[in-house]
Amino acid sequence: MAANSGCVDKAGEVQPPTLGNLLRRLRDSRRVSRERLAFNAGVSASYITHLENGNRERPTQEVLQALVRCLHQIGPLSAVEYRYLLDLAGFDVRERIAPDELRGELGGGLGDDPRRALMLHEPNLAAYLDIGWNVLACNDSFARAFPGITDDGNMLRWLLGDKSSRRVLVEWEQETRLLVRWLRGLIAGAGTGVAASELLADLGRYEFFRRIWDEGIPAYGRDRPLLHLRDPETAVRRTVAVQMFRADFPNRSDSVQVFLGIATDRDQSLGD
Repeated sequence: MAANSGCVDKAGEVQPPTLGNLLRRLRDSRRVSRERLAFNAGVSASYITHLENGNRERPTQEVLQALVRCLHQIGPLSAVEYRYLLDLAGFDVRERIAPDELRGELGGGLGDDPRRALMLHEPNLAAYLDIGWNVLACNDSFARAFPGITDDGNMLRWLLGDKSSRRVLVEWEQETRLLVRWLRGLIAGAGTGVAASELLADLGRYEFFRRIWDEGIPAYGRDRPLLHLRDPETAVRRTVAVQMFRADFPNRSDSVQVFLGIATDRDQSLGD
């Protein structure tokens, strides 16, 4: 891991996302009591209390859909909120594979060497990342665009802790906020086990991470396709169109993301 150069402190523990916390937030934002929500959903108020306090592992699909219907009638749920609820309910929790195991499989355990595919994308930026934003493998263009990221090994930690990230990311704050929110959605879908807790404890050293994490907002993709970069040596600005999608690997499609940054024909200019 590279030496951290961002703002690090020892503030309070970062909590993983839970169904109970989300349910409470959705209920509070709609100013509806536990009693009213419970009555409309056909359950007891104590059941809602147990869910919100984490004393119930998860509701049945029928109960969850009843809660969703009632909340939606009071104030519409967005598609992101609905997916986030389903993920946290754990009906389709995906096993999280350790980064080192995935890196080993990328070295030949998944058939034809997937690393070669990254090289074929040159000079475009290409990388494999897991659902915790660990860089599993990347091509040279990706490594040059984000100096130090291969030493650190985690894209989000590099954004938070490496000063060069602020130099090469024109819109550093927006991009970092996106990845923090996206991590929340990814963790919700993968389950909040030991690996997630360890990752959150690591990232929780950064004040900016905690501030965005505590907003409780998930994301499930980029809200804009373009990523604006500065060359780390010349400061010349360029724009790449980013595509993110699941890797088509046997039994690993839920564990590996593909990052592809395609150069655009936008005018280049010197950075500020």
